[in-house]
Amino acid sequence: MEPMPTTSYHMAPDAFRRHGHAVVDWIADYLERVDSYPVLSQVAPGQIRASLPPSPPAQGEPFEAMLADVEKLILPGITHWQSPSFFAFFPGNNSGPSILGDLLCSGLGVQGMLWTTSPACTELETHVLDWVVDILGLPAHFKSDAAGGGVIQDSASSAAVCALLAARERATQGESNRRGCDGRLVAYGSTQTHSSIEKAMGVVGMGRDNLRLIDVDDSFAMRPDLLLAQIRRDRAAGLTPCFACATVGTTSSNAVDPLPAIGRICREEQLWMHVDAAMAGTAAVCPEYRFLQDGLDAADSYCFNPHKWMFTNFDCDCFFVADRAALIRALSILPEYLRNQATQSGAVIDYRDWHVPLGRRFRALKLWFVIRHYGVEGLRHHVRRHIELAHAFARWVRADDRFELAVPPPLNLVCFRHRGGDDVNQRLMDRLNATGRLYLTHTRLGGRLTLRLCVGQTCTEERHVRAAWDLIRQSVES
Repeated sequence: MEPMPTTSYHMAPDAFRRHGHAVVDWIADYLERVDSYPVLSQVAPGQIRASLPPSPPAQGEPFEAMLADVEKLILPGITHWQSPSFFAFFPGNNSGPSILGDLLCSGLGVQGMLWTTSPACTELETHVLDWVVDILGLPAHFKSDAAGGGVIQDSASSAAVCALLAARERATQGESNRRGCDGRLVAYGSTQTHSSIEKAMGVVGMGRDNLRLIDVDDSFAMRPDLLLAQIRRDRAAGLTPCFACATVGTTSSNAVDPLPAIGRICREEQLWMHVDAAMAGTAAVCPEYRFLQDGLDAADSYCFNPHKWMFTNFDCDCFFVADRAALIRALSILPEYLRNQATQSGAVIDYRDWHVPLGRRFRALKLWFVIRHYGVEGLRHHVRRHIELAHAFARWVRADDRFELAVPPPLNLVCFRHRGGDDVNQRLMDRLNATGRLYLTHTRLGGRLTLRLCVGQTCTEERHVRAAWDLIRQSVES
């Protein structure tokens, strides 16, 4: 038999090393110059696709050409989340150690679905999530040496799906997994609860119409009295309340729901209590902000996103449960091809049972790198500085009689508006974003269009926040 040809199209190790250095240099240069780009991409719909070749290349191209096209073709279509003048939505910040951890994750190419498929992937994640419990001062029952534990999800939306599935299964003693939902299960959030809960209701088969949105108080926090009244009405109607989501730091205004009161209701009424602290949870690295999670000891599950404010690039959501057995019962399935001695021994964690996907990346590496690089004190320093800058911006708003605060800022999000009304504020925001010098987004609070300025990008400094305020004042209609 003749030997098979040895031609290879793979990138050789030496070439990979050379091109890898070029990519790291490019990223470092990009992060140094990111402030020079328009924050919000200025391209028209379809413009990026029109700049790309209509057909793929038949022959491989030089890597240098690919990297050059990133600069020429891709950068114009990037909205620069890492810009220090990105104040929209929420932070999506990264950092050097996180990027390098993610690079190692890609290089190792681990598929960590089972402990046995890479023990380090599982055990590092378990250990780092236990660190996070200590760093944030979370209840001890969320640690792996108790009945609970933590897992890294891709986002708070996925965490909501898992929490709802566990709540659904607990309420039906597993029947909904076997036979489906009967439409009688109901869940609760506030009118300010993130839309991911409504989406999750559809995903898990409970139905979006079975999500009850409870009204809020003047600070836009859920009213526990109205929650209890709605639960009792639903029970009287023959329905089964099973889940409530409380929020620490709502998307619109950073409002904090009253966890102690909601927790008491959930315990008395036997509802699964999930707490979503997607962005604001990071503030708890600072002891002075841990009051925000008072009452968390009653929660069945909790999540926050290091990829929003802890300098860990997307995707990284830390999801904790007080009773991991309830989560595993809802999500575990064991076909023959996944059976192995370690799993059957019961001595290991298989994180495939803690979320919807089977496959999973080695995301703990980047969070581990971030925590070790910054240390707890370094994280506290930057979080405190962001909050200081946001509060300085709020003071400038208060001092200008053309503007008003929609709500006092509890942390790093300032909700403000021009007193001229919705149309004036919409035009102001559009005009500001069109300059490319900053990026703001809006919400509605009390029925009124409200501008949001969120301080949390890695390299945002006082000069960026001052420049934003100066531009806002200068852009007001005469």
